[in-house]
Amino acid sequence: MAAGIRDKVAIIGMGCSKFGERWDAGPDDLMVEAYLEAMGDAGIEPSQLDAAWFSTHIDEIGTGKGGTPLSLALRLPNIAVTRVENFCASGSEAFRGAVYAVAAGAADIALAVGVEKLKDTGYGGLPVGNMGTLIPQTSPNGSAPGNFAQLASAYRTKHGVTKEDLKRAIAHVSVKSHANGSKNPKAHLRNVVTEEQVIGAPMIAEPLGLFDCCGVSDGAAAAIVTTPEIAASLGHKGLVTVKALQLSVSNGLESQHNSWDGSYFHTARIAAKKAYKEAGVEKPREQISMIEVHDCFSVTELVTMEDLFISEEGKGWRDVLDGFYDADGKVPCQIDGGLKCFGHPIGASGLRMLYEMYLQLKGRAGDRQLANPKLGLTHNLGGSPSTNVCSVAIIGQQGA
Repeated sequence: MAAGIRDKVAIIGMGCSKFGERWDAGPDDLMVEAYLEAMGDAGIEPSQLDAAWFSTHIDEIGTGKGGTPLSLALRLPNIAVTRVENFCASGSEAFRGAVYAVAAGAADIALAVGVEKLKDTGYGGLPVGNMGTLIPQTSPNGSAPGNFAQLASAYRTKHGVTKEDLKRAIAHVSVKSHANGSKNPKAHLRNVVTEEQVIGAPMIAEPLGLFDCCGVSDGAAAAIVTTPEIAASLGHKGLVTVKALQLSVSNGLESQHNSWDGSYFHTARIAAKKAYKEAGVEKPREQISMIEVHDCFSVTELVTMEDLFISEEGKGWRDVLDGFYDADGKVPCQIDGGLKCFGHPIGASGLRMLYEMYLQLKGRAGDRQLANPKLGLTHNLGGSPSTNVCSVAIIGQQGA
């Protein structure tokens, strides 16, 4: 019987590049930026790394195939490097590979790095594959805003929320995240916005306006993990350990069966339940200190609060409006600004979320620092509401 990985792996170093329109840097530069911070934090030499996992989603912007782009950029000592990709959850997938290697005893110290250079594609959103001649033109491959706008409509209809109340709630999500992101020097967008600005912004896909959609950015993030015993031998104190790491992948139920009503993320609920069980969390609303969720659109964040069982089903929008997820609320969400302010360099986002949780747990978040956090949760979603993958990770102070 699998016992899980709770407290078997410690994070000893993390790094994150500045996110944004990084015309000054290529993918290699961004990887080096994140890697050097992580290595300095860990206090180790490259020769101590046993293996690495590398996440990136787009090939056409110079990263290349396989694990060689990471090994070449960082001049790694001929160690194993595995490239992983799992839609928008690719960064979490790299972290999962490194963590599982350490937990299994296959590596003493492992590295995870994620990077993406989306601005170089010249595309205004996430690049999509072209339809082949044998793919039905009715395939559910609409625009990302359109797909998530349907999520909003389904949620509103199922729970009897008025159009005005839902609009106010998702506007508050954006206002809150921008307020948090304004305090983060590594965020792409750092302007404070008002509810009036958000509601009055140009409509992209009803009810999602311009400020309800995350931006397109370049960025990289990195993590170094080992066992708690090795971490202690290296002189690390106040360890941050991995409590749980779970992944759930759609099997077709959502897109091919009428039992799904389109108002929630099926995989998120499964991954969350498994993660809480692995971490020993029985009352997430009370036990989780802070969360970073995949807020590709403001409504995604709102719905995710319920899928993570922090808000009651159908009442997440009320919690949002009540300030429950604000920086001074009970469970702060996107305390670093989230995808809304960082943008979404696909291969890096999952690791960027973990970076903020790590900083908070180590007491290094500066103006964003929360009071005495114990457990941080990250939710990294890839794909669309109807076909997706979802990774949920919980990290916390050793012994928490």
